[in-house]
Amino acid sequence: MSALINIYRKFLNIPLSLLVKSRSIPTNPIEELELNPEQPFIYVLPYTSQTDLLILQKDCLALNLPDPLQPNEIEGQILPRYVFLDEGRRFFKSKGAKSETETVFYRYLDLHRVNSQLDVQLIPVSVLWGRAPGKEKGLPVLRLLGPLQRLITMIWFGRDNFIRFSQAVSLRYMVETHGADQGIAQKLARVAKMHFSKQRYSATGPRLPDREAMFNKLLQSPAILAAIEDEAQKPKSSPEKARKEAEKILDEIAANVRHESLRTADRLLSWLWNKLYQGINVQYAERVRKLALEGHELVYVPCHRSHMDYLLLSYILYHQGLVPPHIAAGINLNFWPAGPIFRSWGAFFIRRTFKGNRLYSTIFREYLAELFYRGYSVEYFIEGGRSRTGRLLDPKTGMMSMTLQALQRGLSRPISIVPVYIGYEHVLEVDTYAKELRGAEKEKENAGLVLRVIKKLRNLGQGFVNFGEPIQLNNYLNLHFPEWKAPLEEDARPKWLNNAVESVSKQVMVNINNAAAVNAKNLIGSILLGSRQRSLTKEQLIEQVESCVLLFKNVPYNKDITIPTETANEMLEHVLTLPRSGVIVEKDNFGEIIRLDRQSAILMTYYRNNIQHLFVLPSLVASIVLHHEAVSKDLIMQSVQRIYPFLQAELFLHFAEDQVRAHIEDILAEFSHQNIIKSESEMFMINRHRIRSLQLHAATIRELLQRYYISLSILIEQPDISRNELEKESCSIAQRLSVLHGINAPEFFDKSLFSTFSGTLKEQGYFDDEGNTVVNKVRDIETLLRGLISLEIQQTIQGAMVKMEEIHSTDESKIEDSKVTKELEETVQ
Repeated sequence: MSALINIYRKFLNIPLSLLVKSRSIPTNPIEELELNPEQPFIYVLPYTSQTDLLILQKDCLALNLPDPLQPNEIEGQILPRYVFLDEGRRFFKSKGAKSETETVFYRYLDLHRVNSQLDVQLIPVSVLWGRAPGKEKGLPVLRLLGPLQRLITMIWFGRDNFIRFSQAVSLRYMVETHGADQGIAQKLARVAKMHFSKQRYSATGPRLPDREAMFNKLLQSPAILAAIEDEAQKPKSSPEKARKEAEKILDEIAANVRHESLRTADRLLSWLWNKLYQGINVQYAERVRKLALEGHELVYVPCHRSHMDYLLLSYILYHQGLVPPHIAAGINLNFWPAGPIFRSWGAFFIRRTFKGNRLYSTIFREYLAELFYRGYSVEYFIEGGRSRTGRLLDPKTGMMSMTLQALQRGLSRPISIVPVYIGYEHVLEVDTYAKELRGAEKEKENAGLVLRVIKKLRNLGQGFVNFGEPIQLNNYLNLHFPEWKAPLEEDARPKWLNNAVESVSKQVMVNINNAAAVNAKNLIGSILLGSRQRSLTKEQLIEQVESCVLLFKNVPYNKDITIPTETANEMLEHVLTLPRSGVIVEKDNFGEIIRLDRQSAILMTYYRNNIQHLFVLPSLVASIVLHHEAVSKDLIMQSVQRIYPFLQAELFLHFAEDQVRAHIEDILAEFSHQNIIKSESEMFMINRHRIRSLQLHAATIRELLQRYYISLSILIEQPDISRNELEKESCSIAQRLSVLHGINAPEFFDKSLFSTFSGTLKEQGYFDDEGNTVVNKVRDIETLLRGLISLEIQQTIQGAMVKMEEIHSTDESKIEDSKVTKELEETVQ
């Protein structure tokens, strides 16, 4: 029989080599699953299939894993390196594979009693032929296929084939924990069967809904019926009109997922990424795979840089063996032909505002809750729109509020929020963002705009997708808002909800920033922007790149950030090859100069802002040492502690106030180790030989401190000014400062940032309960910031304030003259 099987395998390899192209999940199992190549492996497949076994063999050889068809030799015993759990349908019939498998498991377990150094790694592996979940009214998708069906499957799904390696089970651990008898072998087989069932579900998801049946169910829900009844009471309405309006809204919102459309999208996007990017770097996807296997309802919340985001994330998830999510997309994308295509890929459309429209808001909330109830993963952009500056925007909390309300209504599965950092070395829309920030109107999405974007398709460098630390909502609410489980009165909004939504939303933003990806372009761009002339010698640039990489390695902002593995020279060469990178090389008699031109510098601030939060605390430390020349450790700590709350609020920094000191001490130690500063007896001083490096480190925070100083200076001069006027005047002075001093960052005079600053002032007690300025407290921090800002900038700000005062005086005089004139006219009359 063995000879016949070998002949069969040889014949089977012919169509497999021609028709099947498999992809491994994960792409590097040894590293990502922490496998030990020094110990034996045993592969466990869910059911008997020589086809799947041969595909596994080919993949294992490509990944430098042991060949499953070669047996393990342990203590003189020859044991198979693979087993099948269920017999299934086979071309050659034999004994029930399940009992054979249990016997093999027992023999492996028994060997561990003889050899205390042995630790066989049992690796569950499944071969996924297509990912169709089937439809609610359709027949179930077959899992066990006969020879003819398998051939048809090879032809149809040969290019849609995935090999999923799961976390290995240590048989040494099993023996030490549970023993090595026949019962444990049987338990292993049962647990493995359950694992494969969960894995299949995590890859395909629940069956696709019958759209009409789902609509009928939603339209019968008490909440929507009440909203329809309320709508019918409006003038010129009726129950029939209200019902039709509800049906129209549902049809406008709801996705219409088709698996064949997703398969087409996979091929299209594979071509697109290969054309656009040199590579897509994915990190920490194992977190999401683990949650999916554990049965969590997944809600993906990425940052929003580009229209590419939702395409890229769905593509990545599909190739990680997970179900592409239903995506909340702006109604502006529902134009022909993009709208119907996106809808078939899982997009559901949302209007910009629900305000005053009870019917729409109720239907949308019930639709979202229905998606959760049916087990579909969901994706939405908490910033509400694409960031035009490259920074994270303040979260819009509407979708998060609906998510928490759906959880409170009772779901069979726990919900986990998955923050996702998405970054690019080139964003297609970055030119448009710069125009919009200069006052141009946002162009409405349409087919013509899509065609113009397609014309720009070319090498855009690298893309980066990092999955941040998930937030398990049930656990988070239990810890921070235990009252969330209390019974809720009908139509009552729970008191805890607003605070919980705000807290979870901010934590999402923090976790996104915690998973930031440093790349060659945003790192080199950040350093060049730190030079006042936007230029450095090649030697200076290389030295500073190396200094920053060492800083990120030795004093990591967070364990989840990723940094380049290339050398500084390799990074520079890479950036220079990117089209429209804006980085220019010039040569003179002394060597090479690397610089940014004016327009490119404005665009480069976008990429700098993606990772600005990583630099800001080292930059603050460098700035304090630079401006004081010699400063005590205690003074550094006091200064940082007073400024930190403003940085934390603006940049979503993750350090709690009691953690900041330890991090600052690590930064000081690293700067000292790099000889950027000198240290003696708790004093830190400038190292004149490395002062250029210290200046470049200090530059990142320069503009933030200038903005804070503007608002504080106004508050000291006008302590009675309202917050709205404070933000408005701060914005005007910042705009003047940016012109006079060539500040490239478009967000420098963004009113929302001044609004965040004034809000933090209030939270930190710089305004009393009645909204009056606490002048002494404001003066203290203004004095601190003045010591970190150049005299030239201070004079410009003071001059602008004098001008502002003159304008106010002139306006007041005109108002007074108008009053006098009016009084004289009334007297004459």
